[in-house]
Amino acid sequence: MEPRRPPEYILEVFADPTNVKDIVKAILHTIFFHRFFPSIRPKTRDLLELTLPFVDDLELETLIDQRTTSLIRSVDTTSNLHSNSGRGQIAVQFFEKRRRKAWFSKAEEEVCWEQWTLDVTLATPRTDSERAKVRRAMEMMLQKTAVKIVTIVNRDKDHIPPITTSESNPFPYQIVINPRDEGWRIGIF
Repeated sequence: MEPRRPPEYILEVFADPTNVKDIVKAILHTIFFHRFFPSIRPKTRDLLELTLPFVDDLELETLIDQRTTSLIRSVDTTSNLHSNSGRGQIAVQFFEKRRRKAWFSKAEEEVCWEQWTLDVTLATPRTDSERAKVRRAMEMMLQKTAVKIVTIVNRDKDHIPPITTSESNPFPYQIVINPRDEGWRIGIF
């Protein structure tokens, strides 16, 4: 029997160089706010006239910041090679720990049960009117993305595995830069 592929949710992200890091971080925090199972104290942050959820967890915030910085470097490199816009991806994967039956041992394996992929496009407006258009587009995109995340997490719950451990975080997660590229897999937390 072939393992079932986990659901993957694609989110389109459009931003200018001055806002891309904050926008990507805000979207990642919105995803984690709904899928991070340790107990958290709800917090919010304002960005582009929107109030979005924020997960106040130092380890998670550090990881999000590191991966977002890596993504920005990757997108900057792409934009330097290809005229005026860069593209990149960042994915969040959630795993469950399953016991793998072996002949003389009990090993655990981590199986992905959900993936969120952000397709990031970097815009480089040159004039004030282009900057105003890009800002409006970013605001609309961020609002649509936040609503899409909430709609998905409220609708798609059946695939979330049961919590079978007393660990503070029952589901390890991973944030991956450019997941389609080989060799870019980065740590599980």
